[in-house]
Amino acid sequence: MDKLLYFIAVLVIFSSCQNEQKTKSASTEKIPEEAKFSIVIHGGAGTIKKENISAEREADYRKKLEEAIKVGYTILKNGGSSLDAVEKTINVLEDSPLFNAGRGAVLTYEGINEHDASIMDGNSLNAGASAGTRIVKNPIGLAREVMDNSPHVMLSGRGAETFARKQGLKVVEPNYFFTDSKKKALERTQASEKNKTVSFYDSDIKDSKFGTVGCVALDKNGNLAAGTSTGGMTNKRWGRIGDSPIIGAGTYANNKTCAISSTGWGEFFIRGMVAYDISALMEYKGLSLKEAAKLVIHKKLPELGGDGGIIAVDSQGNMAMEFNTSGMFRATMSNKEKLYIGMFKD
Repeated sequence: MDKLLYFIAVLVIFSSCQNEQKTKSASTEKIPEEAKFSIVIHGGAGTIKKENISAEREADYRKKLEEAIKVGYTILKNGGSSLDAVEKTINVLEDSPLFNAGRGAVLTYEGINEHDASIMDGNSLNAGASAGTRIVKNPIGLAREVMDNSPHVMLSGRGAETFARKQGLKVVEPNYFFTDSKKKALERTQASEKNKTVSFYDSDIKDSKFGTVGCVALDKNGNLAAGTSTGGMTNKRWGRIGDSPIIGAGTYANNKTCAISSTGWGEFFIRGMVAYDISALMEYKGLSLKEAAKLVIHKKLPELGGDGGIIAVDSQGNMAMEFNTSGMFRATMSNKEKLYIGMFKD
């Protein structure tokens, strides 16, 4: 009987010690950190110098960049998808006459506005793009519809506009996109070209590419997305299409690596497949986002003869903004980092 009581007492003491240890472990267990999310936007790269922009205009740019990125940030913070954050953020930039996209797009040789856009889902690698549209109010929305509701990746011109109407997207009269500042830019460029003081890809034309808009994002579910929207180049002819709607050149997203949106001299971004090249360097060579972006933008792209920049975010939420021009309109936010807005070389 004494042995039985002793055995029971030992079991009680052992059980009590185990419960105490579990309670102690539970009380000291680390609380999981908030899920990571990041967003980066650009409003184009080019000859952007502080001495060439008035204080009032600089304030306008900063205000619009802040407004746009906070739209996407709020979506991500509330658990929304990176695709929705990218699309809605770019909508804000397309609706502003400050940028070369949507309402503020530059004019072609014929004096009209033509828009290109693309979007990509890093989870599925699905993508959508549109090129050469003239009446779709928000081209990035058309790119999203092409991705989600068609078997294709890219639609162009009048066919793309017919599809936009079928999907219920808002269409507007062409003069909605017209702005006096872009008309003056076209007049200066054509006058210079007529006087043979510049070639097609020099001076105002070469520098007028800044204003293209883009957004990349990582959501709380770990999905990446990228989107880009543009009006192309001032005085462009013959239905010219740049890199913005080209998947792998102007836009790319892959959950394994990163999401990229490009801005710059499109012909060279296409030849160098700049957006995909950064991703490939990460996936196959093991470079970090920062290392890959620097190599492509500051070495490989200039060696081809091109200039411009990119914004990017990787699968861990790390953000990058690389450009080899004098400036790039840009902004970042994340669950850990407060709002940053930049325009010039820091």
